[in-house]
Amino acid sequence: MWAFTIDEKRLEVVERDTPEPGPDDVVVAVRAAGINAADLMQREGFYPAPPGFPEDVPGMELAGLVTAVGEDVSTSLIGRRVCAIVGGGAQATHCVVASEHLLFVPDLVSWTEAGGFPEAFTTAFDALVTQGHLQASDRVLVSGAAGGVGAAGVQIAHVLGAEVVAVTRNDEHHDALRALGADETITLDEVGSLEPVDVVLELLGAANLSAAQRVLRPHARVVVIGVGAGARVEIDLLAMMRTRFTLTGSTLRSRSREEKSAVASLLRQVLLPLWESRTISVPIAKTFDLRDAAAAYDYFGRPGKFGKVVLLVDE
Repeated sequence: MWAFTIDEKRLEVVERDTPEPGPDDVVVAVRAAGINAADLMQREGFYPAPPGFPEDVPGMELAGLVTAVGEDVSTSLIGRRVCAIVGGGAQATHCVVASEHLLFVPDLVSWTEAGGFPEAFTTAFDALVTQGHLQASDRVLVSGAAGGVGAAGVQIAHVLGAEVVAVTRNDEHHDALRALGADETITLDEVGSLEPVDVVLELLGAANLSAAQRVLRPHARVVVIGVGAGARVEIDLLAMMRTRFTLTGSTLRSRSREEKSAVASLLRQVLLPLWESRTISVPIAKTFDLRDAAAAYDYFGRPGKFGKVVLLVDE
């Protein structure tokens, strides 16, 4: 196989031995792999892969065909169209995946969309539902809504019956966000004047949270899953005492195999039927061939995108 690798911040395509599955794993021939902010952080040396995953091959989500299974996995999986999150190694022609983390890709969904689904929708669903205890009557604020996770969060909150406020740096993508289910779209400078909200899906960090903490209803829940616009913020403890809001953070990459399996099980129950019916979808900003991943990383790092950037592998 060949893989896209990081060597002291240099990005290269190299030949590697095709991996073998562990007893409870499968090998997936990758057809598409989404790019995430964590990949750029890993290139800079700030976000290493967890133990057990390739240290120099980035990529935390993929879609493709199962080509081999471990001794404790049913051979009926061979040839199935799947997608999944992984701790690393997705940006290659082949990748080992825990069998219990697999999500089956609906027949009508393209490889491009499937490659951008698992990380965005798993992250957003876990943050909103598991960590943020989202209820149908809630008013939800999603910052960084034009990105892959933000667009997923808007759709998830909408289909679960919440009122959704989508926040972006400018108003360039507001029509597209309303088409995904946002009830209200605002820019960062308008956050402080919002009507109060129950849940904040925080993808920007300090740039949004500094103002958002002032528009929280009693018992509001703030879940931080991105800090690209600042990792340090001053919290008004008196406001926290008055409203009794909770502030928590979440990452998926370092969680145990069992924890990720539980999240995957919830997605199969709640989101996959909605994906199959095309009630939810993955907006795509741009695609690149996997061999052009360095150019894809450069593009990903620029502002103004809407949706996912996905690497494709020729069949």
